[in-house]
Parts: sequence; C-alpha cells; structure tokens
Amino acid sequence: MDEPDRIGRRVQRMRTGLGLTQKQLAGDAYTPAYISTLEAGKVRPSETALRFLAGRLDTSYEELTTGRPAHLATELRLALTDAQQTLAAGAADEAAARYGRLLADAERLELTPERAEALLGLGDCALEAGQLAEAIGRFEAAERLLGDQPLPRRARAVRGRAVAHLLAGELRYACYLLESTIDELGASGLADPEALLLLYAAVIGPYIDMGAHARAAHAAELALALAPQVSDPALVAGMHRQVARTFLAEGRVADADASLAKAQQIYAQLRLRTDLAHCHWMRGYVLAQNGQLDEAERELRTARDMLAARGAALYTAQVEVELADVLRQLGRDGEAAALLAELLELGDRHGAVHAGGAHRLLGLMAEERGETESAEEHYVQALALLERSGATGDLADLCRLLGDLLRRSGRTEAALDAYRTGLGHRAAPGTTTLGPAPAAPGFTTATVSGSRWAGGRAG
Repeated sequence: MDEPDRIGRRVQRMRTGLGLTQKQLAGDAYTPAYISTLEAGKVRPSETALRFLAGRLDTSYEELTTGRPAHLATELRLALTDAQQTLAAGAADEAAARYGRLLADAERLELTPERAEALLGLGDCALEAGQLAEAIGRFEAAERLLGDQPLPRRARAVRGRAVAHLLAGELRYACYLLESTIDELGASGLADPEALLLLYAAVIGPYIDMGAHARAAHAAELALALAPQVSDPALVAGMHRQVARTFLAEGRVADADASLAKAQQIYAQLRLRTDLAHCHWMRGYVLAQNGQLDEAERELRTARDMLAARGAALYTAQVEVELADVLRQLGRDGEAAALLAELLELGDRHGAVHAGGAHRLLGLMAEERGETESAEEHYVQALALLERSGATGDLADLCRLLGDLLRRSGRTEAALDAYRTGLGHRAAPGTTTLGPAPAAPGFTTATVSGSRWAGGRAG
C-alpha cells in the first residue's frame, strides 16, 4: 500500500475525474471533512474505508491503494505461467527472453512476488544453459526479494542455488544449503510438505555422490512419506526420480525402475521434456547396472539428444559420461574414447565430478589395453578433480583402481598410499563430515517397505 499522501492525491484525482463532490463521495458512511483530511494525506485510511471508496470511485481496492490496475498484475501472472510452460516444452532461450521482459514489467509495476517469480524462472533457464554463476545470482536475488516471506516461499530459491552449486561440483556446500533450510523449516514449525519434498528430493543426489548412502536413504523415505500430501505432480515426479537413486545405491534395481516409470509417466503427461530426459537417463543407468547394455545405450542416447536439443550443456555432459561407460562395456572403446575426448576438450567447466568421471573411464580403457602409464595419468587427473568436488564415494573407488594398478606394476608402497587415501575418503555407512543430519519434520512418516540403511554405491 502506498503512503497516505499518495493515496489521498489518487482519491482526489479519481473523484474530480468523475465530477463528484467530497460530500457525494462520502455518502452516508463518512463525512465530507473525513474525505478532505484523507485527500490531504493527513490520515491513513482503514481497509474498510478504502474498499468503500473504491466502490464509489468505480475502481479496484488494489488500484486505489497502489495505483496499479488489478488486471495488470493478473495479466503478468498469466504471462509468467506461459513462460514456465515455454521452458517446460524445451524452448529455454525463448523462455529466458520472456522472463526477462516480465521481470522488467514487474519492476516497473513494483510487484514483488512477480519479480521474484521472474527471477526464479531466469535462474531455471540459466541452469538449463549451464550458466551456473548467472543462475546463482538470479536465485540469490529472488531469495532477497522474498526475505520477509515465510521460509516455505523461499524454498524454491534455496533449492535452485543448491542445484547450481551441485552442478559446479560444490557438493558439500549444496548439502549445507539444503540441510540448514530443512532444519530451519523444522525449527520454525513451518513444516510445509511441498517445500520439504522439494528440499529432500534435491539433497538425495549430493548425498549419493558423497557416499552418504544412509543419509540419502533416510531423505528418500521422508520424501516418499510427504508425496501424498503434495498436489504438484511435477514435484512428485521429481521426488520419484531422486528416490530411484537411493534404490540403486541399495541394489534395489526393480524398485528404482518402478520409481522411474512413475516419474516418466507424469512427465510425459506434463510434457516437461528436461525432466523426461532425466528419466531416460536414469533408466539407462538402471539397465546398465542390470547388464542390459543395448537397452541402456538406447535410453542414454535418447536422454543425451533431448538434453542437447535444449542446450542443457551440463546435464548433457553427465549423460555422455554414462553413455561412454556403456559403450566401453559393449567393447566399443573407440566410440567411448571419442565421446570422452570431446567432453574433456571443453575443460572441467561442466563440473569437476563429470570431468573426473571421464578421466576415470579413459584410465580403465587404457588399463584394459595394457597402457599402464596412460591409465595412471588419467587416474591421477581424476583424483585431483574429485578431491576438489568432495565426491567421497567416487574418490574411494578411484583410489582402489589406482592402488590395484600400482600394486600390479610392483609399486607396493605407492599402492598402499593410494589405498590409505581411499580409506580416508570412505566414511562409515550413515556418516558424513557435514555434521548432524537434519531433524525429521514433525509428522509421522510411512515406512518404505524393505528399506536398508546401508549399502555401497551401485556399480
């Protein structure tokens, strides 16, 4: 609401425009003296008075108190929804252009919620394009705008920042953002199911990458318990996609595939092509773990093509590492090496974890060809990249590979050093160096049938 002097001038302008006297505007409810005082800006009118005057002046309460016609805010919200659908349909560049125009309109009209929504949309577009610094800036700006709002309203901005840091290989900080927000939600008593589901689903990925499988399993169980309380189908589908990762880590391939099938069905209905591509990607991973390599290749190529068509460079790089591993297992080392070499030409700007994964695979292929020196070089490069990202589970596995290579070449002391490094990164099941796990929210959770709390990384 504007200050009293601005509201007073607005009332006077509208009244004279309609040819009304102060007495006529006051009617039987108020006095002409009250209208005069109000128009002079010497009194802050109540909501009741303003709604009465809006009716007499043939305008809306919103326009009278803010100077903005109500239909403009409604039209802007509708246009934001259209931009969201454009992004979901796969036109990230067009969506970004729309969000940019809508942000300018919202700033001109001083509509804070709509400004925040436009910033969140621009953040999502930047994530699609792999522009992580820009994405973080957009999400931070949205969070600042919503600073006086309840925490559940800020959950999407926090989740966006965390995903951007995760894609940049900053796993520990991504976990910190998500865990601290979950704890804050619990402490505030604002255990909003939708906000919690968004955060729990987002934290599963970094937990898995850090080797904290028990913590990932617990987050998955809580997310599954929250799903019936959430009406947003896209959010529920995203949860199923992330929960599938914990099932994979526990060796529960059938459960993982069932979760992915649910997510894929919802995404197909909603036509959210990026998320649908993620489902093809995860199904390809499940099939590869089950030894169905031809089917896995088809799913991964479908995912890669869908993501590449949308310009989602970071996600495309992730899928290409998985696809290269399948090609290696199929005995097509040449194709795998060419794919990985092309990826590494871009440097590690697509994320240290994925560049590390590429070097790991190239090391495996070199070792299989008997090229020990080349294999060691790739393993060492992968080790440096993964240490920077904090991907604990991958680091332990890589140290084992390097140790085995060194031992077979007779370098026992160096092998022992590699094994010790790996043991240092392999935390005990259910533990992590992040501090205490977030407290469970204040509701009764449903038990996930057959859940196991420990388990090694799948594959």
